[in-house]
Amino acid sequence: MQIGSWNVNSVRTRLDQVLGWLEEHQPDLLCLQETKVDDPLFPVQAFEKAGWSVSVHGQKAYNGVALVSREPLEDVRYGFLGELSDDQEAEELGQQRRVISALLDGVRVLNLYVPNGSGLKSEKYPYKLDWLGCLQRYLTSQAERSEPLCMVGDFNIALEARDIHDPERLTGGIMASNAERNALKACLTGRLQDVFRVFEPDAGHWSWWDYRTGAWDRDRGWRIDHIYLCDELLGLARSCRIHKEVRGNTQPSDHAPVTVDLDWPPTDDEDQTDFFD
Repeated sequence: MQIGSWNVNSVRTRLDQVLGWLEEHQPDLLCLQETKVDDPLFPVQAFEKAGWSVSVHGQKAYNGVALVSREPLEDVRYGFLGELSDDQEAEELGQQRRVISALLDGVRVLNLYVPNGSGLKSEKYPYKLDWLGCLQRYLTSQAERSEPLCMVGDFNIALEARDIHDPERLTGGIMASNAERNALKACLTGRLQDVFRVFEPDAGHWSWWDYRTGAWDRDRGWRIDHIYLCDELLGLARSCRIHKEVRGNTQPSDHAPVTVDLDWPPTDDEDQTDFFD
């Protein structure tokens, strides 16, 4: 099973690139963020014509998430209210379309577009922290169903110094503040692990290069697009890759896709039973 994640920064602007990438790599599921389009205007027909099934949760000009799969997905859930039906804050935070999940062959795949926060003194910064607090409650609720979980997306957080091209200068600022990092770690709670770091412990691997300041040409990036796996899936991971070359496209997104390959479902009947007990 191959699962991909990509902040496309407008799916209509990057439609040909996304379709081309799907044709080349043939993932079982591609999770898109920042689609920037209302659901009625999402280019569903273009994906379906190419043989893909689509579930969308978007809004005009901002935010937006989508799931593009080979086969139709099961139990698609939209927004925080997919788990937190009686949580008033979840309803308010869910006005921004940033959360979608579904079952893929028994695995719950959660696709997120975490708020950026803008700056430490911006009103958007406490919103980001509140949003992450809501995500923590969401994940606690989801864990009660005992579904294997793969959480992907644009997290807008560099969790460690090795995830930033210039950690001495940038640590402590937006996307690298202690409060953001601690809020994300609280969501993980020891249940979820950063699968990329299982295969690549070194610095120098980025998934986002700012359009400004010549970041791409100088390879001054951040690793803020992550894939987290529960323990059940982590042991079945074969690889996790950042498709850096995509950032070099003409008129690219400022993010590169990230993929994980899993040996799922387990071939041993006894192991498979353990996952779903």
